Amino acid sequence: MTFEKLRTSRRNQWIIIHLRYLVGFAFFPSGLTKLLGNRFTVLSTDTPIGSFFEAMYQTGFYWNFLGLSQLVAGILLMTQRFALLGALMFLAILSNIWIITISLSFTGTWVITSLMMIAVTVLLIWDHHKLMPILGYNQSMTLKSYPDPGRIWINAGMMYTICLLGLSWPGPVDDDLEQWILRGLGVVVMLTFLLTQYKAYKSRRLLVKNQS
Repeated sequence: MTFEKLRTSRRNQWIIIHLRYLVGFAFFPSGLTKLLGNRFTVLSTDTPIGSFFEAMYQTGFYWNFLGLSQLVAGILLMTQRFALLGALMFLAILSNIWIITISLSFTGTWVITSLMMIAVTVLLIWDHHKLMPILGYNQSMTLKSYPDPGRIWINAGMMYTICLLGLSWPGPVDDDLEQWILRGLGVVVMLTFLLTQYKAYKSRRLLVKNQS
């Protein structure tokens, strides 16, 4: 099967769209924590891992900048329209995290970061045709045009971003209020997911009907 067939498959497009959502959200909790100037772990500084994170935390502005970069990469992925830029940023940040988890022998964490590396590599392969003008030095080329995610997925990404940032927000909140906020945001996420899947299903049924 050629790349063109893989790229134009509606099922594959659906998978990539939701993979972007998933990978983008992965940076929200840690990114917000760093941006707000909070410690990411409570490990003892007597351990190499604890000392490493404490040293990064003590850098101050760099700690905040790292969190901001993670959030920007995640949000760009969630927008769908700027997903390639988000994937490139994600790769740059995640590569460092991946090497760190392997070098410091994080228990089990290196497995998660390795899976994230595979996911972002898939996203870059999906949009690799957009990178060809950069890789092909001083060569004229015609880029193949593929369908972009519809407006429904872009709007859903914006809704997911707002809700998931709210769900990831650290800090003390009144217990009763926190429960209502979490439930409300969770309901919005679920309704957004169900609505987008229903509209995607109807669109696919209409397309099949028109082709038959």
